[in-house]
Amino acid sequence: MLSLAEENYLKAIYHLSLRGQAVLTNDLAAQLHTKAASVTDMIKRLSLKALVRHEKYYGVMLTKKGTQAALSIVRKHRLWETFLVQKLGFTWDEVHEVAEQLEHIQSARLIEALDEFLGYPSVDPHGDPIPDKTGKMTTSADRALSEMSPGFQGRIQAVKDSDSQLLKYLDKLGAHPGTPIQLVAIETFDGSLEVIIRKTRYFLSREVSQNILVTHP
Repeated sequence: MLSLAEENYLKAIYHLSLRGQAVLTNDLAAQLHTKAASVTDMIKRLSLKALVRHEKYYGVMLTKKGTQAALSIVRKHRLWETFLVQKLGFTWDEVHEVAEQLEHIQSARLIEALDEFLGYPSVDPHGDPIPDKTGKMTTSADRALSEMSPGFQGRIQAVKDSDSQLLKYLDKLGAHPGTPIQLVAIETFDGSLEVIIRKTRYFLSREVSQNILVTHP
């Protein structure tokens, strides 16, 4: 059985590795708000359990065993977020920290029952895909809104950042996963975007638009 700290490290390595490269010690330390020396010690522990591979000056990567463990944690986190929003009335900006606690529950039977109770959802309230019990999950060719050109019409697929203030802001705009969105223009001066959401015109900063993932309808 993995400790809470070990699970947190595996999940952090998984998310950072989605950039397509090995995870550097300093990046992992920043992600977990800890010291590089503590990261090095944990990597050694995880290596002994065959959960990660570490190459000096290159970085750390999850092994197949480590990836399966990380996806299990991600699965629990996203299922709990879905439960909290759909069944307990939490808003999508409130659920992340609570799910951070619930994701460490070890009962496989409980998680499978939760998945069935929710109707086997494929995405969580933020639009992130939920791995199934084998670790598989649906993926889509979504891109950041900031990468699109004026005239783009599609829908919001997901929101990358779990920052509660960002989610509250998007909630005011009605900018939820599945919502149609149209890119009208891009301001040359600061890269802000003029968009239409639910027939209303808004101006989004580049930072906000970088965190909104969109896809064609």
